[in-house]
Amino acid sequence: MHKRVALTARTFTYLGGGMIRMKNEAERKFPNALLSEKSPYLLQHAYNPVNWYPWGKAALNRAKAEDKPLFLSIGYATCHWCHVMARESFENPETAAILNEHFVCIKVDREERPDLDEIYMKAVQFMAGTGGWPLSVFLTPDLKPFYGGTYFPPRPMHGLPAFNDLLRSVVSFWHENREQLEHNSEAVLRLIRRQYEHKRPEEAGELSVDLLENAYEQLVLQFDTEHGGFGARVPAWSAKAPKFPLPSYLAFLLRYHHRTQEQYALRMVSETLYAMARGGIFDQLGGGFHRYSTDPQWLVPHFEKMLYDNALLARVYTEAFQVTGDHFFAQIAQRTLEWVLREMSNPDGGFYSAMDADSAGMEGAFYVWDPAEMRAVLGEERGELLCTYFGVTSRGNFERGTSVLYRPELPDHFDADEVAIRIGTQKLLEARNKRIRPATDDKILTAWNGLMISAFAIGYRVFRDERYREAATAAAHFILETLRKDGQLLRRYRDGDAAITGTLEDYAYLSAALLDLYEASFDAQWLRAAINLNNGMVALFGDDKDGGFVSNRLAEAEVGISIKDAYDGPVPSGNSIAAQNLLRLAAFMDDETLSRKAEGILLTFRESLEQNPLEHAQMLCALAFYLSNPLQIVVTAESQDAAQPVLAVLGRYFLPQSVSVFTAPDEHEGALSSEIPFIKDKAPKAGKPTVYICEQYTCKAPIIELEELKRALRQREQA
Repeated sequence: MHKRVALTARTFTYLGGGMIRMKNEAERKFPNALLSEKSPYLLQHAYNPVNWYPWGKAALNRAKAEDKPLFLSIGYATCHWCHVMARESFENPETAAILNEHFVCIKVDREERPDLDEIYMKAVQFMAGTGGWPLSVFLTPDLKPFYGGTYFPPRPMHGLPAFNDLLRSVVSFWHENREQLEHNSEAVLRLIRRQYEHKRPEEAGELSVDLLENAYEQLVLQFDTEHGGFGARVPAWSAKAPKFPLPSYLAFLLRYHHRTQEQYALRMVSETLYAMARGGIFDQLGGGFHRYSTDPQWLVPHFEKMLYDNALLARVYTEAFQVTGDHFFAQIAQRTLEWVLREMSNPDGGFYSAMDADSAGMEGAFYVWDPAEMRAVLGEERGELLCTYFGVTSRGNFERGTSVLYRPELPDHFDADEVAIRIGTQKLLEARNKRIRPATDDKILTAWNGLMISAFAIGYRVFRDERYREAATAAAHFILETLRKDGQLLRRYRDGDAAITGTLEDYAYLSAALLDLYEASFDAQWLRAAINLNNGMVALFGDDKDGGFVSNRLAEAEVGISIKDAYDGPVPSGNSIAAQNLLRLAAFMDDETLSRKAEGILLTFRESLEQNPLEHAQMLCALAFYLSNPLQIVVTAESQDAAQPVLAVLGRYFLPQSVSVFTAPDEHEGALSSEIPFIKDKAPKAGKPTVYICEQYTCKAPIIELEELKRALRQREQA
């Protein structure tokens, strides 16, 4: 987990066309080189007195020509702590004068360039023993890191030096200890390169269920039995350490439970999902999840909302509903997807990246309430009812006597008038929407859109809400039509501009999304697009020599480091999703070559899976698929409309190691029999929609009755 420094906030607002004006814009008459960029984060700094450059030849060539060190600042638009350092330092004329005289200064949006963020975060972790954002790194003109940290204050505090003092020290060291500095920076690069030297061993260990068991045992040890979630056993002095949702842990546990029927695995998932959904980390009025909790109880969040968190959590809640039948999980999944439809959707297709934590100059101001505000909106009686229901008190649980809304245990005498609560909640949401809103980072990222397309596609399969299918389809069309150039993916779209070469995660996440969209819509174009995209991923990023996939192409030329990693953090690694995609496609296409490629990824990272399983929870999901005999489920009917009752039943069951196909007897255009050999000769029986459940391409007797289908699926779910 990354260390953060809790400080006061700053504010910024988006103007027409996405332009951003800082509070002190009038103090600087001329913008810097960031004004022509599209990233909302870079535009936030376009009127800083610091002479910022975007990452590119202009800055790098100037540093070499003038033999100056580079100051690289990496962050993102909704980063609360980035706003703090901007207000305190980058808008300060004295600090800007030092930076402009002695450094070439570069701003990077980590969400646009995850490759640069990954490399230089590793460098700072080696040099400073910590990491986080804003990331502050000092580089030689040939891009070698020699010093770094995260947030630096304007005055010494919490053991950190004042930023101006630090800058002067760096300048002195640059001039007086250049040889040592160059030597140290080269040593840091060597350490980073070593981190990515994952090779498939000639005599690899076995890929066995022992790896899954080891991970499960560690999750049991990490489980917070009091509040749900993981990482609870911390010293008393760190009781305020951040607590993250960790959806990859929950996804693994659901698959472990599916494989073993171990009830404690399901209990850990259920208790965690309940605790989060009842806590302040979930937006009780508007839906959707905040980034993380600042306490073990999930009460007070860090208020930014990220697209990827909500995509992954919506999926986990949906899967938990499939497993348990608990409609509370369905409700939370649907409320999360509703928030995305309402507030994070681009009218032309695709989804925005994030909402800020700050508004009106304060973190969380948009979300918190006090009793007087509640009564002013709802009246005395209903206001009192909703204050009790959402835990709002005169003392408050946040700052300045305000409360983060959550769902406390209610007293026995509480009259839970569901109609009054529903009406009151809607009135509070309408009143909140009149407040100053947090800014939305409205760039569209291919990878993160892939995650959300998957969430909507799976949501449609389970809940049969046509809007979910439409949102997933529109986003897929938008990405494939707007974020491709010469047949290759681009990473970012904003304000009419698609740019930045796609990374492994862009290809892997989008391929997975297209597979999910095919299994939701059974439109053959999505399966073919997934196959083509997967082929491109293998060609561009595959490491035929040492196994697995590298993440980057641009950074290899610029920094001289090729990233090969499988760390499943807030988002899954590209290698983890690539392995799952290859296994799913192998099951669709009966292609042993694809299965061997997936096996190669798992063998390349096997040692990591054994030594640090909780850093690779998503890859363990791929391993669970690899160790299974995946089902091939064929639905055939005269039309999809005729098959809707069957498809609705299929969507209610959690079958993570399966692939599903639809075929009609008269299909010609768009038929998939050439790609999917096991659908040949599958036809409806007795004129009814028919289901074939196959394992290792051997099919059981066809099923035409819904009750018989439910029994067969229930057996498979519990196998």
